[in-house]
Amino acid sequence: MHIIHWGKARQFYRKYPAAEGPLKQWRKITREAEWKNFHDIRNAFPTADWVEGNIIFNIKGNSYRLIAIIAFENGKLYIRQVLPHEEYDKNKWKS
Repeated sequence: MHIIHWGKARQFYRKYPAAEGPLKQWRKITREAEWKNFHDIRNAFPTADWVEGNIIFNIKGNSYRLIAIIAFENGKLYIRQVLPHEEYDKNKWKS
């Protein structure tokens, strides 16, 4: 998968240094993936969820959430946001 907007993740782990390693591991797995559907994502990331057209990835257990949109047909993943779990729970990312 080609990851678009990795800078959002980079900004996040600069603010939350504990997220750097897990986010880079997520990036490594995602770059090597050739996902064709959500089932393929769940094989790599069993805790991923599909919420209102977004893929929600758990990063560092339940500590952080990476919210993405995936265009399976062209192999691109767009990072919308990376949030601490407590911010994700406020649902502000949906607006």
